[in-house]
Amino acid sequence: MNDGVNGVALAVFILFFVAVTVMGFLASRWRRAENENSLDEWGLGGRSFGTWITWFLLGGDLYTAYTFVAVPAAIYAAGAAGFFAVPYTILIYPLMFVFLPRLWSVSHKHGYVTTSDFVRGRFGSKGLSLAVAVTGILATMPYIALQLVGIQAVLDVMGVGGGENTHWFIKDLPLLIAFGVLAAYTYSSGLRAPALIAFVKDALIYIVIAVAIIYIPIKLGGFDDIFAKAGDAFAQINPATEKPRGALAPADPSQWTYATLALGSALALFMYPHSVTAVLSSRSRDVIRRNSTILPLYSLMLGLLGLLGFMAIAAGIKVQNGQLAIPQLFEDMFPDWFTGVAFAAIGIGALVPAAIMSIAAANLFTRNIYKDFLKPDATPEQETKVSKMVSLLVKVGALVFVLGMDKTVAINFQLLGGIWILQTFPALVGGLFTRWFHRWALLAGWAVGMVYGTVAAYGVASPTQKHFGGSSAEIPGIGEIGYIGLTAFVLNLVVTVVLTFVLRAVKAPDGVDETSPEDYTADAGDPGVQTELPPATAGATH
Repeated sequence: MNDGVNGVALAVFILFFVAVTVMGFLASRWRRAENENSLDEWGLGGRSFGTWITWFLLGGDLYTAYTFVAVPAAIYAAGAAGFFAVPYTILIYPLMFVFLPRLWSVSHKHGYVTTSDFVRGRFGSKGLSLAVAVTGILATMPYIALQLVGIQAVLDVMGVGGGENTHWFIKDLPLLIAFGVLAAYTYSSGLRAPALIAFVKDALIYIVIAVAIIYIPIKLGGFDDIFAKAGDAFAQINPATEKPRGALAPADPSQWTYATLALGSALALFMYPHSVTAVLSSRSRDVIRRNSTILPLYSLMLGLLGLLGFMAIAAGIKVQNGQLAIPQLFEDMFPDWFTGVAFAAIGIGALVPAAIMSIAAANLFTRNIYKDFLKPDATPEQETKVSKMVSLLVKVGALVFVLGMDKTVAINFQLLGGIWILQTFPALVGGLFTRWFHRWALLAGWAVGMVYGTVAAYGVASPTQKHFGGSSAEIPGIGEIGYIGLTAFVLNLVVTVVLTFVLRAVKAPDGVDETSPEDYTADAGDPGVQTELPPATAGATH
């Protein structure tokens, strides 16, 4: 690792950063609406994005800087087990095709901005809606923090901020500047900013991956040598665990972990508020369907990206923090100017999802906590103002998280967030297809899944942590090691089904469903489709 600052790479990085900053502020004039003081405009871009804008926005939203850094870092550390991200991003798109057009339709029909809006309207339960909203906010916070970790990894490798003995303010100043810029243009332009910047971000990532997958193997002697060196490295014994460092293919005992992690992650991905925010910003249900067929192009990119982990081993990259492996590989292998391009791809790849995540979390707070419980008569202007302020607070919280805690802790809390967000699946996806589940049963199932998942994750240790050291544990009754989130989800579903039978048998009071069957297939332009909640619905209680 270079001791000094890579001036050329830094100059290129700053050039791209300034360019996307200008784009972020100009985005407020892009597709400008007649009424900008509404969450439909600020938080959903006017629900007006077509196929390609949605494609870039979803790609920028789901394939983040942390993905760019962490997937190959996992492979660098443990081998092919890190490739679980590839099958799970393949599994998700058929699921997306099935349920997200229904969510789009009912949300446009009733003016829903968040998943909690839908849950409240479908089940007539503010308590269940609150549970979904709080879960979404909790799961999103560490995810935003990890985007800042991605930026910080790039800055560290470029030598920006000084050494370990540098005063904390000087060391973290570049990250503070990046945060300030992100906060400013998100506040100003809302979802339009990341939608516009996503074009640059995704173009840079595709260029960098295309060059890396050809250029680096040529410098390292080809893929035969890369895999041979990686295999030798993984066969070495890790002193901390007294086991081999990893494997080019998962061993039999690891296959349950691999499969359950891939399946659980696929089920969880579009439960995240930021994923749904990008979906609801599209202008028709057909846009969602088309995107489910072309988004797998990102999965192809992700598979190629994972190979960089093997290349880092073959290149002899030695880092204490695995998150630095790929930035260091780029610095060692590429000319300085192209290193700057690669670092810009990672840096911008953090800004886009961080902006969408903060907007999504702010929308949840505004619609499902502030409006439902604190100020039911809030006007659209007040909602927008509160959401803008909360989006700033969310970013501040993520920044404090990154600067005040060890990066490993941030990663493990993001893993915990995945366990949590999966517990909203029965209420959201189940509610899109059936009204049979009882609202109290869904709330009880959610609580059981949350408690089990949190307690099980707390009991997982790693070589560096006593608690929250991973997301896999023994599956009760089976004895295999599997993904905690999926086990919690099964328990959640069992409790929900059993209690629904009981509550319906005793005729427990059910909530009012404000939706109708035809709402789930409605399209833009159909009679009765709205873009704003009518006042009577927006403030209603059930």
